[in-house]
Amino acid sequence: MSSETTDPTSQSNYRQISTKHFSLDWSIDFHEKVIKGSITHELTVHTSDLKEVIFDTSDVVIKRVYVEGEAGHAQYSLGEKHEVMGSALYIPLPAGLQPGSSVKVTIEYNTTEPGCKALQWLDKAQTHGKTHPYLFSQCQPIYARGLFPCQDTPSVKATYEARITSVLPALMSAIRVSPPAEGPVHDGKIVGQDEVTYVYNQPVPIPSYLIAIASGNLCYRAFEKLEGKDWTSGVWAEPDIINDAWWEFKERYDKEELVGMSYKFGVYDLLVLPPAFPYGGMVRSFISLGLALLTGDRTLVDVVVHEITHSYFGNGITHADASHFWLNEGWTTYIERLLQQILHSPAHRGFSFLTGSKQLYDDLKLYEQRNKKYQKLQIEFEKGENPDDAYSSVPYDKGANFLLHIERTLGGLDVFLPYAKDYVKTFMGKSITTEMWKEHLFDYYTRFGGDDELEALKSIDWDAWLFGTGVTLPVPMEYDMTLAQQSYKLAERWSKTKDTSEFSVTDISGMDANQIGAFLERLQSFDPLPVAHIDDLGDLYGLVSSPNAELRLRFYQVALLDPQSTKSEQYATAALGWIVGEEDGMVKGRMKFCRPIFRAAFSVNKAMAQHKYEEHKSSFHPIARDLIELVRDR
Repeated sequence: MSSETTDPTSQSNYRQISTKHFSLDWSIDFHEKVIKGSITHELTVHTSDLKEVIFDTSDVVIKRVYVEGEAGHAQYSLGEKHEVMGSALYIPLPAGLQPGSSVKVTIEYNTTEPGCKALQWLDKAQTHGKTHPYLFSQCQPIYARGLFPCQDTPSVKATYEARITSVLPALMSAIRVSPPAEGPVHDGKIVGQDEVTYVYNQPVPIPSYLIAIASGNLCYRAFEKLEGKDWTSGVWAEPDIINDAWWEFKERYDKEELVGMSYKFGVYDLLVLPPAFPYGGMVRSFISLGLALLTGDRTLVDVVVHEITHSYFGNGITHADASHFWLNEGWTTYIERLLQQILHSPAHRGFSFLTGSKQLYDDLKLYEQRNKKYQKLQIEFEKGENPDDAYSSVPYDKGANFLLHIERTLGGLDVFLPYAKDYVKTFMGKSITTEMWKEHLFDYYTRFGGDDELEALKSIDWDAWLFGTGVTLPVPMEYDMTLAQQSYKLAERWSKTKDTSEFSVTDISGMDANQIGAFLERLQSFDPLPVAHIDDLGDLYGLVSSPNAELRLRFYQVALLDPQSTKSEQYATAALGWIVGEEDGMVKGRMKFCRPIFRAAFSVNKAMAQHKYEEHKSSFHPIARDLIELVRDR
């Protein structure tokens, strides 16, 4: 645990007593859409005269509680429900517990539906194969408390073990003990009919938000084992897409030497989730990936680079609470882009920063009108404030640019990269604050640098970067423009032309999907195109029917740049139809896609967009629903 202030999103008393290990015994009920079972916490006492342990819960049904050393059922009480934090669970403890002593608490309970925001239950029609239902979880940032009573704060890390009984194959964010992943699917039993108990073990302490479960018609295909590595790797997916998923992601990125520490989670598996998954990727001991990444050309697989980097920055070194979330995402994005330079070229690193800046500036402008506090890197969250309200590209891209600025100020990668390795070595396995990071940064260059490095660090405007607001970065940032030149020139031609007959499909020959995306983003910086130009743009380059979700999103953003145009409602109808899956039966549940589309459609015709949303609301993850409705209601 960190030694700083208490997490503003948790009601637990984790400073006085904290979980070091827990055991799950769950049964998945697809008919009632609940998980039933128990959790046993092994807790360590930190203070004297402790009378109770307090857990975070949200809409769980408590059945019974047992406390080690106490006969029979223990007494417990649930506090009044808070809209964001849920209900605190108070459990009295035996008298006489001293600092350093341990105690076990077992809670029998079940989740609820639809109250549990951590879980999404899909009918078989909502899956890719449409043969069996599907369950998957998403606990970040504060939704683990709806999955199990816990100290739902990243300041607490614990190991865990789990027994999961299900009629469908079950996967957890841990190492599978039994049945073997490479054995017969569902241990050779009938999928969807016979119950099988899956056993998992997570020997590395992780925060509650990284606990994950998925259960559905899943099968596994291993990747070739990398020489000299003691971890295994493979892909999980529904049977009809397993081979496509295996091909798409079989090229793994292994650059452990960049951070100076080997991968320690034992399993490096990828799970391709149904289209309702609200993120592009999410890493635990497996990496959850959205179905939209399966493009057949590997153009979007760099999401895996980002997620595997989280094994060090996020899973390994973890933010102490939501106010310091940028430490997770800023460092991960910075290292991910450094990997682009190592895997490809320095131009690719610069291009990644350039393309990320478009979404960053869009989000900064959005918060200029709504909540300037969310423009900051280090956000002062109020007690009980929902950190999801601040979810944007700011911690990712503003954070990565901050680190890039520090790198450049210090004199380049040769000076900064050794520090990054020491940062990983120093804080791996810990939960930290921004102040702890900054103190370590100065301490490192005091020990291993010189006066020049210390003076360089002192020259940085720390308050502007960490606490400053505004729609620009504190320091203008320049990037390698090599890969953007063709994209920007083409966008400028489109913005100036009166006759689209001068264009042909050869305009984008030699451009990869990221460069085409940059072309579309650049178009958004000019005045809206005439509607005839937009029609020609979509048809000529195949954007109106592209299977690449990143390109479809950006095309619709170009088309909807003017919400008052004569065809804006037609474009909005097409964009909404795409996002809810009317075109191919697959909802685009990733928030990067659905939020901006609904935001644009609400600006065109709020009633029409609202009707479409209500019609397909159940197809979106609860987290995505909350944020779409936040856009709608503003």
